[in-house]
Amino acid sequence: MHTPSFSLRLLMGTMLLFALLAGGCATKPAKVSRIILPPPPPPPVEMPPQEEAPTNEPLAAPLKAPKIVIKKNQKKLYLYSEETLLRAYPVKLGYNPVDDKIRQGDRCTPEGEYYICVKNPQSKYYLSLGLSYPNIEDARRGLENKLITQQEFDDIARRITKKSIPPWNTPLGGEIFIHGGGETWDWTYGCVALHNKDIEELYKVIGVGTEVIIQK
Repeated sequence: MHTPSFSLRLLMGTMLLFALLAGGCATKPAKVSRIILPPPPPPPVEMPPQEEAPTNEPLAAPLKAPKIVIKKNQKKLYLYSEETLLRAYPVKLGYNPVDDKIRQGDRCTPEGEYYICVKNPQSKYYLSLGLSYPNIEDARRGLENKLITQQEFDDIARRITKKSIPPWNTPLGGEIFIHGGGETWDWTYGCVALHNKDIEELYKVIGVGTEVIIQK
């Protein structure tokens, strides 16, 4: 009987070792460490909208550095004292509540930076705060579009520089007020209408010269 050669014995040993390894019996399976995941982050805290007034406590005049911001697309008037939001009043606008005011009779509410130039306690719309429309930017656009003359532009610019009432009798229009009577729909000729109770509160704490910003 022939004895297997060394090469054959080596080949057979290798095949046996491979079979044992394939069967998973050569060694013990490696111990798998348990993976501990960190806990999920807590859900974000929902902050109240910045455009919600924080309180309905009575307003005390005079306010410190008062400012009015009107957002036409939201139909809201926001009253600030410095950077603190005090009130968010619903408003009604002109018959055309979307477009910027360009000229007399377009029934649009203007957009831009203005100031309160007059207060009228005997308004036919309860109470009213007059806006300094047209401002210098309105006048410059009107001059470029040949709606007003250079003399009318200069008169508007001079009045605005002095923080007085600008001319309201040019083709750009005027007499734009924040007033009462805003309980229904967009019905004004360019003014901003509040509920009577809201204009009454606003009228008491707003003085001539208060900054007013009207945005789209």
